[in-house]
Order: sequence, then structure tokens, then C-alpha cells
Amino acid sequence: MQTTIKTKEHNFLSQRKDVKNLNTKESILQARDLCKTFSNESIQQHVLKNLNLDIRKGDFTVIMGDSGAGKSTLLYALSGMDRPSLGTISYGTENITKYSNDKLAVFRRNHCGFVFQQNYLNDTMSVLDNIMVSGLLKSKNRKQLAARAKELLAQVGLDEKSYNKFPNQLSGGEQQRVALVRSIINQPEVLFADEPTGALNSQNTTAVLDVLTEMNHNGQSIVMVTHTIAAAERGNRILYLRDGIITDEIELGEYNGNDQKRHQALREFLQNMGW
Repeated sequence: MQTTIKTKEHNFLSQRKDVKNLNTKESILQARDLCKTFSNESIQQHVLKNLNLDIRKGDFTVIMGDSGAGKSTLLYALSGMDRPSLGTISYGTENITKYSNDKLAVFRRNHCGFVFQQNYLNDTMSVLDNIMVSGLLKSKNRKQLAARAKELLAQVGLDEKSYNKFPNQLSGGEQQRVALVRSIINQPEVLFADEPTGALNSQNTTAVLDVLTEMNHNGQSIVMVTHTIAAAERGNRILYLRDGIITDEIELGEYNGNDQKRHQALREFLQNMGW
């Protein structure tokens, strides 16, 4: 059963001349008939229900929905952090649902990056070491890895003074930017972000969203769960999840700053979803 339901045609993109043909984008991740059920004694909770989804290369895909809709569950299933109860998840020709736990761990390390609401940095290690530890799981060239880490830190606005600082010496926004660098040090195909700005104030939220936007503009594929319009507006594709089903989606095109038509299109879409 196909459970991606189009409730209406969203024609925001047809009004924009700067939007490229999205049909030419390559699908890098496919979920087919995805189900996730949690059991507690005799009670079963069906969180994802025969869900079908393609993630396109270069997209900034945003997943929204009410609390308990299955947003994080979907993110963890797509990223291989959790196994679906039924269905398949494929990256290209690789069906990762058939992988052993060890092979799945290697796959995540080589192909996926992760950012969460909490940054999970090691407070006993310096900023640079936090990133290096993650990078050394894939590359043993310390000199090359350190150079890449420093380059990425500079790109997110952190200079040499931050390299030897400990995470608790940084602001919340700076810590999350370090976490972002750690998540992409191994050059993942897809960056998965679960409420990455949920614990930040407005100023730090904007700074982190700016970094994510710049990453996407440079070609990084991103799948992000969020509950805020400000964060969702950075995506070019917004999916709405309700009771484990994708009920509708809207295409917004590439984010280019303060665009009131874009903002209004997203607000109207969410209002139609009952958000």
C-alpha cells in the first residue's frame, strides 16, 4: 500500500524561475513499505506504516509533524541507527536492512553523518581532538585529517583559538558547530540532523542553520527533523508526517535568505496540514 498521500498540488515552485528541474536529481536513498512497531507486553504501537520515500542527492529534506508522529523514528530508520520492523532501506543498490550489526556500523561510518539536539561532545577532549577521534575511524592519515578539520572549523566560523579549547569553554552555538564539523569530517553522503537547534537560543539557532544551509549549497545532502518554521524554511523539500504516514509535501527550492513568498508558502502548507 502506498502511503504518501498528495492532498493538494503545491505549485510554489512553478512560480519561481530560478528553480532547477528537480526530476533530474538522483535518488540516493530509498525506503519501501517501511514499518516500525514497538511492543510493550501485549500492547503494540505502530509508529511507521508502510511508508515509501526517496531521498534525492543534494536535497535539504525536512521532516515535520506533530509530536509522536514518528519523525525521529523515521530518521533513525533511514540512517541505519535503528532497524525497521518490515520493509527495506536501500542506498543505491545496497539493501542495508539485510546487513549484520557490524556491517551496518561500518556503513554508517562511511556514508552517514549525525547531528542531534545534544552535541554529545567529549568534555575531556579538545575541540580538535573531538573531531579527530571521529575522523580516525575512517582515515589513518592524521596530518591530512587535521588539515581538513581545521579547514572545516574555519568554514563554520571557528578560528585557531578554538582548536585547543574544551567544549565547555564554548557557547552552545559554537559547540553545535563543532558537532557539525565532526559529523561531516568523513565526507558522508547524507547528513542526518535530529532537532539540531532545539537546545539553542535564537542567535545560535540562526548561526547553526546558516552553516547547514551553506553545507547544502555546497552539495551536502541533508535530512533534518524539526518542529520550527525557521529551521524548516531552510529546506528545499518539506515532508509532513502524521501517525507514521507522509501525508503531503511541498517543494520550496533553494533557500536564499529572507523570502516572504517562500515563508508564506510554508506557513500555508503547515496550516493545511493542521500544524
